[in-house]
Amino acid sequence: MEIAIMAVLLSSFLLVAGTVTSNDIESVYLQRRLKMVEEQIALRDVCDEEVLRAMRTVPRHKFVPEHLTDMAYCDTPLPIGMGQTISQPYIVAYMTELLGPVKGRKILEIGTGSGYQSAMLAEMGADVYTVEILEPLSLFARSVINGLGYQNVHFKTGDGYLGWEENAPYDGIIVTAAPGKIPEPLKNQLREGGKMVIPVGDGMQELLLLTKSNDGFDEEKVAPVAFVPMTGEAARHGKPEKTS
Repeated sequence: MEIAIMAVLLSSFLLVAGTVTSNDIESVYLQRRLKMVEEQIALRDVCDEEVLRAMRTVPRHKFVPEHLTDMAYCDTPLPIGMGQTISQPYIVAYMTELLGPVKGRKILEIGTGSGYQSAMLAEMGADVYTVEILEPLSLFARSVINGLGYQNVHFKTGDGYLGWEENAPYDGIIVTAAPGKIPEPLKNQLREGGKMVIPVGDGMQELLLLTKSNDGFDEEKVAPVAFVPMTGEAARHGKPEKTS
C-alpha cells in the first residue's frame, strides 16, 4: 500500500513539474486496464467479446475516489463513500455477461453507485436507466459518465426496490445491492423473455439469474456473493426467501 501511495505522489509531482503529461498517466492506466482484463477476467472464463472490449475501454479509475485511483485495477471491490462500494472488476464482467447481449436494449440498473456498471452497459450500446437511493452518489456518477461522453444513460435518485415503472418494461435488469428477497416491482417491470441478474439474501447471498416467461420465472442459482444490502423499501419487506 505504501508503494502505491508513493507512486501516486510521484506521478502527481511529475505532472505538476511538467515531466509527465496527463496523456502519459492515462496510458499507464490503459496498460493496467488491459492487464486487468487479461489476468483477472479472461482467465476466469468470461469470454463475451463485447464484455471484454468494454472492460478494456471504460476507465475504472474515474469511478473511484481520488486517493484510491492507483488501486482501481486491483482484483477487489473498493469503497466509494456513504457505506457503498464499487464491485470487483470480475464480478462486474461476470454479471454483465450473464445479462446477455445488451446492444440496443433497454436495461434497468438498480444501484448506480459511482456509475461504473452503468458506463459498462452504455459502452456496450444499451439504453441504460439507473436508479440510486443516495443522491450524492447519483450526482457523482452523472458527472463522470457525462464527462466521458455517454449519452445513453438516464439517472434517477430513488428507491431501487420500486424500480423505474414509467419506463418499463425492460429487456434486462441488473441489481448491485442485495435485498432479502426479489422485489416484486422489478419482476413486474421485466419484459417477457428478459433476464434479471440479482444478489439475494441476508448475510449469505446467492447471485440469481432469472428469465421471465409467460409461465412465470425460471430461476438459476449462479454463485455465492457478498454485496452491500439494499436499503429503503427492501428493508421493510420481510425475511429472505428460503433457498433449497
